[in-house]
Amino acid sequence: MSVDFYWRIGMEGDHASLREPRRYNRGEAQGIGPGNIAPAIRGGEPDDYAYIDHAAAVVRASERAGFVGGLLPSFPVTEDPWAFASALAPESDTYRFMVAFQPGFLHPVQAARMSATLQRATGGRLVYNIISGGGGRPQLWWGDKVDHDDRYARTSEFLDVLRGVWRGEPFHHDGRFYRTDGATLPSLLADQPFPEVYFSGSSGAAVAAAGRHADYYLSWLEPFADLRAKFDGVRAHSEKLGRTPKFAVRIDVVARHTEEAAWAEIEKGWAFVDRGAADRAAQGDSVGAARIAGWVPTTITGYRDLEVQPNVWCGFSLIRGGPAFGLVGSYEQVAERLDELRALGVDAFILAGNPHLEEAYRVGEEVLPLLRNSVPTDLRATALRAG
Repeated sequence: MSVDFYWRIGMEGDHASLREPRRYNRGEAQGIGPGNIAPAIRGGEPDDYAYIDHAAAVVRASERAGFVGGLLPSFPVTEDPWAFASALAPESDTYRFMVAFQPGFLHPVQAARMSATLQRATGGRLVYNIISGGGGRPQLWWGDKVDHDDRYARTSEFLDVLRGVWRGEPFHHDGRFYRTDGATLPSLLADQPFPEVYFSGSSGAAVAAAGRHADYYLSWLEPFADLRAKFDGVRAHSEKLGRTPKFAVRIDVVARHTEEAAWAEIEKGWAFVDRGAADRAAQGDSVGAARIAGWVPTTITGYRDLEVQPNVWCGFSLIRGGPAFGLVGSYEQVAERLDELRALGVDAFILAGNPHLEEAYRVGEEVLPLLRNSVPTDLRATALRAG
């Protein structure tokens, strides 16, 4: 079974390591001071090695390590992923850029024009990560007060209009959220391939929208039995619509030569634990965040209390921002867990590790080749020839 492996590109800067998760030394997330390397302080002034240059290095490293592309996340604290993708595209001829965005903040006609232009400029390397927002304070940062289920209804209508405009014929639409009157793309853009759609969301409204639109239903990592049940629900809904979705999982990885060495990394990071982080993440109306909060024990005596099944740890969000669940173990153990997820029906992975540059090489060189029926070896050879 062919599987796509993506890597995460840290849009908000990057941590020095998971051992010091509150310390950024790449990018300007915490300002530019002693110890910063992208940019660095030289002669009392920032040098000319900007964070975008560091992100380009991550692109090159992850491509050579066997990853087909990179996720460009979008948060209030990050730069814009559309602009980042445009700037990073010349670093490769084949690397795909998965742009995360909330459809509510773009008109679908403009989004179609932007997307098709990027497809034309990059040879069809744009991938969509559609997110409808988790509510709460981050959603209000965007000025968005639309209720949870309505956000998914808006996303679904957005994609209907975007696809309609992309067909190259005058598209008329009078809907709840959007109106168009003869909107279309010029032929040189309409001929471009429509981006693959990775669609996130755990609620009933999200599953309904994903069933209609997703090429890949994307989930954070969860306990495997719960993930299987979620996939079954999406699959059943999609089948009613005559569609067969694929599945993808976003996973943070701490992999080392031995299991003991991997857990030692977690132990060092545990010194920076923020016990209120999980509660803050669940303050919006995100069903996915609420699900994760339900798996975090109310009483925690140590970091191993958060190992919900072998090598599956739900404490990442307590020591750095982002998803709670990830994999911790030896190279062989992490590969075994990834193979188990493939057996559940996972067709694509978005992996990540801090710092993203060094860990791209580590995971690509040490973990991916251990997977059964491994494809990444051939991908790496292709990337090396292209580079």
